[in-house]
Amino acid sequence: MKKIFLFVVLFSLISLPVLAQAAGLVPCGNPGEPACKLTDLFKMLGLIYNFIVYTIAVPLATLIIIVGGVLILVSGGNPEMAGRGKKALMAGVIGLVLVFCSWVIINTVMSVLGYSLGSWYQLSI
Repeated sequence: MKKIFLFVVLFSLISLPVLAQAAGLVPCGNPGEPACKLTDLFKMLGLIYNFIVYTIAVPLATLIIIVGGVLILVSGGNPEMAGRGKKALMAGVIGLVLVFCSWVIINTVMSVLGYSLGSWYQLSI
């Protein structure tokens, strides 16, 4: 029971400030602002993508890589612990590669769909 409580406390201390940064993801429709247009949808998707990649995925993958490295260093000849460290290290690196390759996938899909109003990734600026 203490482990679950500790996990909930640590998770809330780490994740709540990160989730509070997500407050500005919708670029239009607030009181006193004009109604949303179709281009605002792409702006919002770009903002969501940037939030997921730069605020959640990169720090999480970096943390996993650090934990994997520490497990390898602390293993002290224990092959099971060193194996877990190697798996964590590979998972972090593969996660980072997939996150950064997602931009290529999204750009290809948007080009195939015929989005020609400009670059979708520059709309969030």
